[in-house]
Amino acid sequence: MTTIVVLFNLQAGVDESVYRQWAIQTDIPTAGGLASVDSFEVLKAEGVLMSEATPPYQYIEILKINDMEQFGQDVATATMQKVASEFQQFADNPIFIMTSKL
Repeated sequence: MTTIVVLFNLQAGVDESVYRQWAIQTDIPTAGGLASVDSFEVLKAEGVLMSEATPPYQYIEILKINDMEQFGQDVATATMQKVASEFQQFADNPIFIMTSKL
């Protein structure tokens, strides 16, 4: 199983409440409902453990992918292309990291 971790900040000028509403109503149910996705979470960074530092990223997405080939097909659909385009309007240079469990 592949886990994709997405790290990002919101673009300058983006209303955080608008992003959060979109994430809850559109992104999470759409991407989380793909056949290739076992689970999808969006996490809000709240702080750095034992530090007063600001986290380097505001948001973290975690997608558990059961089939990467199917995932490629799933994200190519018109619905997911629309969601991805909308995401790009919110996220400032997101980083998509593919991981595997040790």
